[in-house]
Amino acid sequence: MSPLPSLADADRQGWAVPGAELVAPGVHRIPLPLPSDGLRAVNVYAISAEDGLTLIDGGWAIPAAEEALRKALGDIGCGLGDIRRFLVTHAHRDHYTQAMAVRRRFPVQVAIGVDEQPNIAWCQDLAHSDDIERAELPLLRRAGATRLADLVERHPFERFNPHDWEAPDAWLEDGARVAIGPREVTAHHTPGHTRGHLVFRDARAGLLFAGDHVLPHITPSIGFEPARLESPLRAYLASLALIRAMPDALLLPAHGPATASVHARVDELLAHHTQRLDETLRALENGADTAYAVAAQLGWTRRRTRLDDLDPFNQVLAILETVAHLEVLIERGHVSGADVDGIRHYRVGRASSEG
Repeated sequence: MSPLPSLADADRQGWAVPGAELVAPGVHRIPLPLPSDGLRAVNVYAISAEDGLTLIDGGWAIPAAEEALRKALGDIGCGLGDIRRFLVTHAHRDHYTQAMAVRRRFPVQVAIGVDEQPNIAWCQDLAHSDDIERAELPLLRRAGATRLADLVERHPFERFNPHDWEAPDAWLEDGARVAIGPREVTAHHTPGHTRGHLVFRDARAGLLFAGDHVLPHITPSIGFEPARLESPLRAYLASLALIRAMPDALLLPAHGPATASVHARVDELLAHHTQRLDETLRALENGADTAYAVAAQLGWTRRRTRLDDLDPFNQVLAILETVAHLEVLIERGHVSGADVDGIRHYRVGRASSEG
């Protein structure tokens, strides 16, 4: 994920302080820790109704996150046993796995987008077998990042617990409506960050539970998922346009503070990716010919950090995001690509027949 300048009223630091913040009537934002993750915390949103709580997202299944959730719920007079349902925006560990952990001990229902089925199935397979190649490895090798792929293969970022990736109770379709007491939220399919990402919109209250689709401080990673879309950036830009066409709302993101305008942030994100496409094209014009070489010419984070100065996990995110931008440049006719000895090479201009 690439940091961008935030809106003037966004709080870059205080949003991750533990507790329960009332962000709208009946809705509390609860940040849960991510101890080994640069994102610092993930927000879950507790929506109150007479029959109990619905949580948007669940957090990462680690003891510190469960304790933070328990204490925050206690602050609003509730406990884990008052949770009736999790609506999960997407199948990343910091959103899905604690919902599974709570379900093993309490009678809660977990729902997620139907298009996340391939991602959850892949995680289940990897949890049960060491013989399955991690999804990012062939992508990194094709991008020309062979040494990084070898490092990730020797030292994977995480081990998969099969209990964390059990199937949900319900698969939500695009447009599904979920009643939460007198409130109703609508699930909107917003692929890009993952293939099955959903946002949940409360149109009457003017709220958008945005997951990782629209974030106030950073841009979501693109293309980092097991069952990768054919063109994740194309899908992401289309999903941003979908949300921009809806009435404006209060942005309730998974990472960062509640922010006044979804539209304002979407406009910033669209402008960022336009700039990034231009920078990617210039890198090719300057002689880079693989995704790895292009990523090495670009600056990362708001400090414009060099690729080699990022930690391995963020190098993977950077390279896969670069691949996604190159794919869009090919689709728009600005760039051509061909595979040579298993590595994808790019050049400016459309080829007569692309490899």
